[in-house]
Amino acid sequence: MARIQISDDALYTRELLKKIVHETEHEVVAEAKNGDEAIELYRKVRPDLVLMDIVMPAGENEVDGMAALKRILQENPSAKIVICSALEQQVLIDEALKLGAKDFIAKPIMPQEIIAALSKYC
Repeated sequence: MARIQISDDALYTRELLKKIVHETEHEVVAEAKNGDEAIELYRKVRPDLVLMDIVMPAGENEVDGMAALKRILQENPSAKIVICSALEQQVLIDEALKLGAKDFIAKPIMPQEIIAALSKYC
């Protein structure tokens, strides 16, 4: 069983991802709604995989989703992060993949794509 962190500012998306993860053998160990929380929770729980939206608002420390991705990968180069974002963010998606994100899943999220990513990276 893998430990999953969900990082997305939209409650609906977090709930959908949580439901999909719970339908597999894996568990959700953390949920973040901004970049600051994503970094803080990653440091605290060390999940096996992060499902992350890169277009999230900045928290008090002014860290948005893309900055959180960069920071997590700088501190933990082996971190497994799968981006879940809208296709209209293609420039950011390309940058995230170059930085070391493992994969990209387009919104709206299809359960079978999340399940495939969990199978591949967990």
